[in-house]
Amino acid sequence: MPAKDGGYFSRLVKKLTSDVETLDADDLSEKSEAGGAQRACDCRCGDEVTVLGRLRSVELCPASEAATLQAELFDGTDEVTLVWLGRRRIPGIEPGRTIKARGRMADREGRKVLYNPYYELLQPT
Repeated sequence: MPAKDGGYFSRLVKKLTSDVETLDADDLSEKSEAGGAQRACDCRCGDEVTVLGRLRSVELCPASEAATLQAELFDGTDEVTLVWLGRRRIPGIEPGRTIKARGRMADREGRKVLYNPYYELLQPT
């Protein structure tokens, strides 16, 4: 009797044969959709979006430039750069943290960007 696509056996084989990064990306993508957010790969420039994912990196601009905090959010499908202008630090915005961010999608040098997004820090699950 053949297993149905997406059945228990198929999921088990996928978990046993996939690499950790692929499994993590799939998990993030599922959490994003379950959290009511759009998939980052489907977001287009000019759209009002809500994305949910894990912060991969957080960096500050040098002191000689205008204060800017940037974070790279990954939701399992694509990356979105979050940029807070006029900020050098935001408590809770740190690598590995899961957040939900909302704002108008922009494009900077071919990358998806949200400037000064509204954000919600989520509890680890």
